[in-house]
Amino acid sequence: MWPESSNTPKTLRTGLTTGCCATACCVAAATQLFTGKAVQKVEVLLPKGSIVRLDIQSVQETKDIGDRVIVRASTIKDAGDDPDVTHGARIFVELSLAGCDGVNFSAAQGVGVVTRTGLLLEVGEPAINPVPRKMMREHLESIAKKYHYKGGFLVAVGVENGDTMALKTMNPRLGIVGGLSILGTTGIVRPFSCAAYIASIHQGIDVARANGLVHIAATTGNASETAIQTHYGLAEMALIEMGDFVGAVLKHVKKVEDLQPQLSKISFCGGFGKMTKLAAGNMDLNSRASSIDLNALAELAMALGAETSLAAKVRTANTSTEALAFCLASNIPLGDAICKRAASFARRWIPLNMEIEVFAIDRKGNFVGYYRCESH
Repeated sequence: MWPESSNTPKTLRTGLTTGCCATACCVAAATQLFTGKAVQKVEVLLPKGSIVRLDIQSVQETKDIGDRVIVRASTIKDAGDDPDVTHGARIFVELSLAGCDGVNFSAAQGVGVVTRTGLLLEVGEPAINPVPRKMMREHLESIAKKYHYKGGFLVAVGVENGDTMALKTMNPRLGIVGGLSILGTTGIVRPFSCAAYIASIHQGIDVARANGLVHIAATTGNASETAIQTHYGLAEMALIEMGDFVGAVLKHVKKVEDLQPQLSKISFCGGFGKMTKLAAGNMDLNSRASSIDLNALAELAMALGAETSLAAKVRTANTSTEALAFCLASNIPLGDAICKRAASFARRWIPLNMEIEVFAIDRKGNFVGYYRCESH
C-alpha cells in the first residue's frame, strides 16, 4: 500500500512502464550486437505512436561457455509520481542471437514465472505480459531488418532485486514465483492511475475463477484481510487485496461473470471509513478521490432512531470512527446500515446470481458492521 497523497495540488509526472524499459534495453543490446557501439540513449516507439527517449545505464558484452555473444543492457525505471514498487529499479535484458526464428523470451534474475492458470500467460511462461513482448519483438524485428539479419533472438528480461520487490506485490498470491512481472499496455505510467495494481486485482479475480473458487473476498488492507480470512478460513487465492480500488473489482467481476458465471459469492471487507465512501457510491476510496460526509452519517443516524443531540455529535465528529463510536454507545446500528448501503451500491455491478456481503471493521480489526445481500 502507498502513503496518502498530499492535499496540496501539484503537477504530477508521468513515468515509464517496466515493459517500456525492457524494450529500451533490447534496442541498446541489439545495437551493440550489430554495430559494436554502446549507446547511452535510445528511442522507443510506444503502442499509441508516440516516441520516448530513455537513458541506458550500462551495456556489457560477454560470452557463454559455447562462445555465444550475450549483451546485457540496463536502465533505471522512472515511474514518475506513481507510487510503484519498481520505481528506481534497474531493469535489464540479456540478449543474444538465435538460430531459430522469432523472439524467444525467458525470465532472468528478478522476473517471475507463471505457476497458476487464469493469467494472460500459460503456466511455465516467464511473467512478461503480451504488450511488452509485442513491443520488444517489433523493435528487434525492425533492427534486424535494418542490419539484414534473418535469424531470431533470445531475450532474458530481469530486474535487479526483483525477487525481494515481488514480496511487496500480489505476485506470490497470483502464482507468479521468483520475481516481478514485466507489465504495461501503453508504455506510460499515469500518476496515481496505479495500472499495475489494478492489473493485479484483475489477475487475482481471474486466477481464483480459473482455479474453481466460488467465493472471493475483496479487502482494503492487511487488517481487513486478516479479519475476513479468519472469519471464513478462506484460501489465500480467494483474497483480493483491492486497496482503494473497489471500482476495479466491481467492473471486472461484472465483465467476467456476465461472460461466464462462476462465482457465487463476493465479500467486501474494509475499515468503516472506507465502507462509508463505498456506501456513498465512490469507486475510488482514497482520500484524494473521495471524502467522508459526516452530515450524511448524521442523517442516517437519525433515520435509525438517533436523537437530535446524537446526530449533532456525529455531524461534528473528528472522524467517521468517532461518529461510529457515538452511535454504538447509543445502540444505533450505524455500521450495519452503512454496510447495507454499500452492498446496495455494489449490487448495481455484481450480477444477481451472486451473493454480496459487506463487512466493516474498526482499527483493531473487529467487525463493527455487516450486511448480506442474497442472490436471486
